[in-house]
Amino acid sequence: MLFYEYMERTLIGDLGPHIGETVAISGFVDVRRDQGKLVFFDFRDRSGTVQGVVLPGDEALMTSAKEVRNEYVVTVTGIVNARPEKNVQADKVNGNIELEIKGIEVLSEAEPLPFDTSTDTSVIDESVRLKYRYLDLRSERMQKNIKMRSEYVRRCREFLFEKDFTEIETPLLTESTPEGSRDFVVPSRLNPGKFYALPQSPQQYKQLLMTAGFERYFQTARALRDEDLRADRGFEHTQIDLEMSYVTMEDVMNTAEEMVTKTVEGMGFTIKQKPFPRITYKEAMEKYGSDKFDLRTDEDKEKGILAYAWVVNFPFFEKTDEGGWTFTHNPFSMPIPEHVEWLMKGEHLEDILTTQYDLVCNGYESGGGSIRAHRPEILRATYKAMGYSEEETEESVGHMIEAFKYGTPPHGGIALGVERSLMNLTGETYLREVQSFPMTRGGQTSVMKAPKFLEDKQLKELGLKVEKKD
Repeated sequence: MLFYEYMERTLIGDLGPHIGETVAISGFVDVRRDQGKLVFFDFRDRSGTVQGVVLPGDEALMTSAKEVRNEYVVTVTGIVNARPEKNVQADKVNGNIELEIKGIEVLSEAEPLPFDTSTDTSVIDESVRLKYRYLDLRSERMQKNIKMRSEYVRRCREFLFEKDFTEIETPLLTESTPEGSRDFVVPSRLNPGKFYALPQSPQQYKQLLMTAGFERYFQTARALRDEDLRADRGFEHTQIDLEMSYVTMEDVMNTAEEMVTKTVEGMGFTIKQKPFPRITYKEAMEKYGSDKFDLRTDEDKEKGILAYAWVVNFPFFEKTDEGGWTFTHNPFSMPIPEHVEWLMKGEHLEDILTTQYDLVCNGYESGGGSIRAHRPEILRATYKAMGYSEEETEESVGHMIEAFKYGTPPHGGIALGVERSLMNLTGETYLREVQSFPMTRGGQTSVMKAPKFLEDKQLKELGLKVEKKD
C-alpha cells in the first residue's frame, strides 16, 4: 500500500478532459489482471469505469498493486493518457483513455464475494441475493434500476412543484384505516393494550389537508399493507400521492396524465397513444376480462412501448361473503353525480357508480384515485350502506365527519405506484428488482432478520404476552 499527498477527487466519468494531467480517483476495483510485467485494473465509481495500468520500473508500486484484489475500495493517483488508436474502445465510457497509475491507497479490503456481481444477478437464489442485498445492488442492472427510480421520482416532484403543489409529510403512526388490506399494527408503550397502525395510504390525512386549505398537496409516500405477497405486490411500496381542491375528475386525470407523459418521455420512453384512451370498467371486463389490461402489440413489447389507459365508472359497492355490501376501492369516494341520490336513499347499491379512475399500463395498475366525499352526509350514507351503525361510523371515521362540518372544498386526487411504474420502464417482472431492500417471498427483510421475537423485557414494557403455537 502506497500513500500519497492528498489530491481532490475526480469522478471517473469526468476524466476525459484531463488527458495529460495527474488526477486522483476513488472507487471499487472492478477487475485486476496480471499480464507479464504489467498489472491492469478496471476501476468503477458511481459515474463509470476506467482502465488503469501499473508499468514496470517502480517495484514498490508493483508489489503494492499485486496485493490489491477485486472489490477493494481504493484511491488511485495517476496520469490520464490517450489510448493508442488501435486500442480505442469507442463503445465504452472512457474507452479512449487509460490511467497510468502512480500511487494506490487501499481504503477498505474485501473478502471474496458470495456471488459474482459483474453478471446478471437475477439468476441467483433470492435468499442469497437478499441476504447480501448490499452486494447485489453493486451489479450494473440493479444500479441502473435504482438510479432510474430516483430519476422518475425527481421528475414527478419537479413537475408538481411547477404546478404549485406543496410537499407535505403525513404521519406513519396513525389509526387503522379502511383501505381494503390488513394493517400493520404497532403497540403503544405509553398506552398499554392500545395500538397504532402503519398507513396503508395517506388517504384521510390528505383529505384533511384539503379541509386545512392547502388546495394542492403531494408527497412521495410510503404505504404499508399486510397482504399476500406477489410478484407485483409487497408489504411496502411507494406512491406519488397528490390531492387537489376545486377539481373535477377531468382535472385530476389531466394533471396526472401530463405528469406521467412529461416524466417518461423526458426519460426517453415512447407512449403508444396520447391522450390516454379511456374505457369504462364494464367495457374492460367485457372486452379483456380484466380491468388491468395490456394494449400493446408484440412489436410494441419488443420496442419497450408504454401503453397507458384510464379505466372509469367503477361500481362503488360489491357484495360481501356474508351478503352485505362493502366498497370496491375505498369508502371515501363520491358517487357519480347522477347516483348521489341513490346513495343518500340507500337504493340501487349494486348499480351505483363511483368517480374512481384507475391508470393502467402494460397490464399493471399504475395508479388510482377518485373525487372524494367532502360532505358529512355523504360519508355517513356510505357507511350506512355498508351496514355500519351510527356508533360504528363515529368510531371509524368520526374525525373525518367532524372535519367536514367546518367547510371542506370539493377535492380529488390520485396515487401513482412508483414500483409498478418502474417495472414498466425497466421491463422487470418482480417488484423487488426496483426496490433497494425488498422483502423475501416469505416476508423476511433483506439483510436483517425481521420479523423476529421480542425480548421478554420489551414485551413486558409493552404489556404484551406472546402465546406460541405448538
